[in-house]
Amino acid sequence: MADNSGYTAESIQILEGLEAVRKRPAMYIGDTGKRGLHHLVYEVLDNSIDEHLAGFGKNIGVTIHSDGSVSVMDEGRGVPVERHASGKSALEVVMTILHAGGKFEKKAYKVSGGLHGVGVSVVNALSDEMSVEVHRDGKVWLQTYAKGIPQCGVKAVGDTNRTGTTVRFKPDQKIFQATEFEYNYLRERVMELAFLNAGLKITINDERTGQQEEFHYEGGIKQFVEYLNKSRGRLHPPFYIQKTTDSVEIQLAIQYTDSYSESIYSFVNDIKTIEGGTHVAGFKSALTRVINDYVKGHKSLKEDKHISGDDVLEGLTAIISIKIPEPQFEGQTKTKLGNAEVKGIVDSLAYDSLKTYMEENPQDSRAIMQKIMNSMEAREAAQKAKDLIRRKSVFESSILPGKLADCEEKDPAKSEIFLVEGDSAGGSSKQSRDRRHQAILPLKGKILNVEKAPLHKVLSSEGIRAIVLSVGAGFGEDFNLAKCRYHKIIIASDADVDGSHIRTLILTLFYRHFKPIIEKGYLYIATPPLYRIKRGKGIRYAYSDQELQQVLAQSGEKADIQRYKGLGEMNPEQLWETTMDPERRTLKRVNIEDGMEADKLFSVLMGEEVEPRKEFIVQYAKQVRNLDI
Repeated sequence: MADNSGYTAESIQILEGLEAVRKRPAMYIGDTGKRGLHHLVYEVLDNSIDEHLAGFGKNIGVTIHSDGSVSVMDEGRGVPVERHASGKSALEVVMTILHAGGKFEKKAYKVSGGLHGVGVSVVNALSDEMSVEVHRDGKVWLQTYAKGIPQCGVKAVGDTNRTGTTVRFKPDQKIFQATEFEYNYLRERVMELAFLNAGLKITINDERTGQQEEFHYEGGIKQFVEYLNKSRGRLHPPFYIQKTTDSVEIQLAIQYTDSYSESIYSFVNDIKTIEGGTHVAGFKSALTRVINDYVKGHKSLKEDKHISGDDVLEGLTAIISIKIPEPQFEGQTKTKLGNAEVKGIVDSLAYDSLKTYMEENPQDSRAIMQKIMNSMEAREAAQKAKDLIRRKSVFESSILPGKLADCEEKDPAKSEIFLVEGDSAGGSSKQSRDRRHQAILPLKGKILNVEKAPLHKVLSSEGIRAIVLSVGAGFGEDFNLAKCRYHKIIIASDADVDGSHIRTLILTLFYRHFKPIIEKGYLYIATPPLYRIKRGKGIRYAYSDQELQQVLAQSGEKADIQRYKGLGEMNPEQLWETTMDPERRTLKRVNIEDGMEADKLFSVLMGEEVEPRKEFIVQYAKQVRNLDI
């Protein structure tokens, strides 16, 4: 008979009010790390944006305060404060009860980002303290909270001649792994929202540093595309449309560049849909149809040639922003749009507008078609290169046995591969590794910069072919994450200028062509020590200048210091205990926190345009430490 001890009716808990949020915060904000912490600000900010979308308020202010709290101020209508049917003030209801808000019926808001009615109450539940100040009906109303619990009733504390709401909160240190807000992390979202709402002015201020910026773009997403393409060669002026049906408003801005990657960013009611959805599918369908119709009409393609969807997207930067009354997102984090009807609406609106644009702008059309033709030819050449890669026997004798020292373990979840710089480091790594589960792939010199190269040249690069074959997951449309042979792919380059460059080239390769590996959390960077400190018979390692000073301060006497530039300078025992031993090493997992900013940064640092890279170097030059010693 089964033992039911310990699991009775008393085991069943009913969490009242906001207790469920505090018990399982990740269900509501994704995680309790850096991303979840900043998501709190976005939830409050989305409410202010919704007021702007409803036609109330053109100014929003975000402030990071010296005490670690954040406030968001808007010029909207102000949250209602009168008595609700529940007997409480409407303000208290909104701030303390899940699924309470004015966005379920479309009387107060025709469109909104925060459609579930849980956003601001979740922020309240996860905050040590929160205050809400409402300017409404000539009065300033105030209520304060602690961990979601009201500390007083809603009370009038002054007079006012404006309307709006100011929410100030301080995250609960017991909930979050860290509670220090990052200015630049918030800045990107603020700038993004200003681009998406032409004419809206958003100010962000950091009391800790005195940093303050104002974002205001009358050109909206057209300026957004120009900003993203600043470091790329642009083939024509941005194309922009704004169309509205009874239920959907679509804004679209596109521009082709001379780059070899696509950059498509989509939004629904100002919420970034990272995984796209039906609106993106509709746009891609429309664009491909327009291009194929243009080709047929101008008879500019041989009968045996075919333009694919990938050809059409190469070098394209596009912003798709739609507004709909009832968006169906996948989960509270809103990463993918599921409304089936939106695909056809966006397809139809975008197709008509793009077709007219191509017909009325022959010079732009020729530049776009030349880019697409070049992409098609590069794809065909790349297909031949991929066919060679599929026939692994072509390379086995020259690359796999000679370069890749594979591990014995066949389970990818238990296997890892080190991508190391040069034969010297490769030799040391092979000697020091645990061959049961650690593979070593030495790379000869620097791999090709994929940001500047078409696909067929990428696949012709010996170093890149070696990585493709070793990882085993394929390439391009053949890529299959499930076939990845290692669930830890570790970049181990030297601590000098060349090592940093090699690491950046590999990161560029993975970001542009193996992004699912990064998104799955399989890509890591090794952190070998910078210094070996020998005092008498004792040996210690330091991984930063700060740690070196701490070690020297603790020793209290002179020590021999060796500065490592490369992994090859360590003997196998040192390399194992500092960099490869899973019990003692430190690995940095590569994450994509902001895909849009990452995309722009790769273009700046690795692209063809020199001036943006020069500006970046000048801006950050003073922050460089140990460039090369």
